[in-house]
Formats: sequence, structure tokens, C-alpha cells
Amino acid sequence: MQDGDASIEAQLRASRARLLLNADAERRAIERVLHDGIQQELVAIAVKLQLARRLAHSEPTAAQSLLDEIEQEVRDALDGVRGVSDEIYPSVLAARGLAEAVRGAAAASEVAVRIEANELARYPPELEGAIYFCCREALKVAAALGARSVFRVWEADHAFHFEMADGGGSSDLAESDLTELRDRVEALGGSLTIAPGPEAGTRLYAAVPVATSRPRPDRG
Repeated sequence: MQDGDASIEAQLRASRARLLLNADAERRAIERVLHDGIQQELVAIAVKLQLARRLAHSEPTAAQSLLDEIEQEVRDALDGVRGVSDEIYPSVLAARGLAEAVRGAAAASEVAVRIEANELARYPPELEGAIYFCCREALKVAAALGARSVFRVWEADHAFHFEMADGGGSSDLAESDLTELRDRVEALGGSLTIAPGPEAGTRLYAAVPVATSRPRPDRG
């Protein structure tokens, strides 16, 4: 029995270590997006503004054309900032809750997933965020399967449940494809199972307990 406990403890330590490494990798990826992408775009915009200022009196038509370009580039930069912000913590999650945030993640990832979510209570931000990132990781698995999938999120018996069943695509899903999702679910005290799904597809199911957390009022 002690050997079994030691094995479980070792697995938990390994899981937590992977989560930390993944978090570090995500932070580095965000830094690259900010430095190599958005920052460079803003530098280019600053240079064009200086040029437009010089052209304002001598060549107003050229200056106006340049200002039009700058306006579009500013909009693009803002979209980039919003994208980074949503990677860190989507604003829709805080404003409208888990169901809308998961729908937004599916739409943004262009994964052919039909979202089925009943009315979910509001919980503390840290819990909603943890569940959201579990769901987002499951959407990545759906993308790897490459088939149209049904993704369900619901509450029952003091737990969040989510289930993904593909529509009969490839069921060749390696355990390594599930490592991050499993780590996230088990870090919350939940469990993840994978089994054959409908029409020779794949079914993922996870349950995460929320018995110790009290729902908060919906701010929407």
C-alpha cells in the first residue's frame, strides 16, 4: 500500500513539475509575441507618424494616405493586444462566465465543435479560470482528432463536468496528447477518462469537484 502511495505522490510531483514548465513556456511565448510582434508594430507606427508629421504641410495628400495606413495598423496592434490578453485570461470569462468563454475559445480556434452548456453558476475567478483552461486544452485535443465534435460542459453533484466526443474521426490519440489536460484536471482533484466514442470515435470525460467553493452571483 505504501508503495502505491509513493507512486501516486511521485506522479503528482511530476504532474506539478510539468504544469510549472508549461506555465514558463507559455510566459516565454507571450513575451515573444509582445516583443517580436506588437512592440515592433508600435515602433513602425511611431516612425510613420514622424513621417506623416513632416509631410503634413508639404504633401497633405501623401500625409493623409499615410495616416490611413497608420489607423489600420493601430487597429491591428489593438487586436494583437486583445489576443494576448485572452490567452492570459479572457475578458469574456470574467464578464459573462464559463459557458460563453468556452464558446469563444472554440470559435477563435476554428475547431468544428458544437458547444452544449447549460446555465452554469458563477464561481471565484481562480476556479473559473482553472476550469476554462482545462476546457481549452480539451478543444486542442478536439482539433488533433480532426473530426466534428460535441463538447459539453455542465454542473452536477458538486462538480464541473466536461465531455468531448468526436463524430467518428480518428481514434488514434496518444496518451502524450492528453498529458497537459490530465495534469490540469488532476491538479484540481479531478479525474480524466478516455474511451471509445460513438461511431468508432473517441470520448473524453472529466469531472472536477467544486464542493469546497461557493458560487458567486452572476455579474451579467
